[in-house]
Amino acid sequence: MLKKTFSLVLSGILLSAIFGFQTTSAKAGKTAEQQAAEARAKVLRMGVGSKSRVEVKLRDDSQVKGYVSAASDESFTVTDSKTGASRTIAYADVAKVKKSGGGLSTRAKLIIGAAAAAGAVITWIIVKPALCDGGAQTRGIC
Repeated sequence: MLKKTFSLVLSGILLSAIFGFQTTSAKAGKTAEQQAAEARAKVLRMGVGSKSRVEVKLRDDSQVKGYVSAASDESFTVTDSKTGASRTIAYADVAKVKKSGGGLSTRAKLIIGAAAAAGAVITWIIVKPALCDGGAQTRGIC
């Protein structure tokens, strides 16, 4: 009985860790100054050049896509690769900045795959013996 309860609790913990449930306090609202500082830090971290592709969502719900061609303390310039049109954006006008088109990196995919495999192995090692009672059952995964 204790093994079965322990295995169910452990499975629940693993599932909640995999899906990354957040508490409600983690989604607290940010002020405009905090958003501007965060946008400035992200743009400066990404750097300048044709390889620093970004998607910028502005406070007026419009979006700008391209690469960062210039960055200063108060604003940065995003140039569209297709048209060559440049637009200077003040950090105070930015709602969100994210790296464009990246999706998950190969490293992130490998880490997720390894975590899933480890979770499956651990679950098999712990849950199967708890459910099978030492081989007494002949149904299911036993």
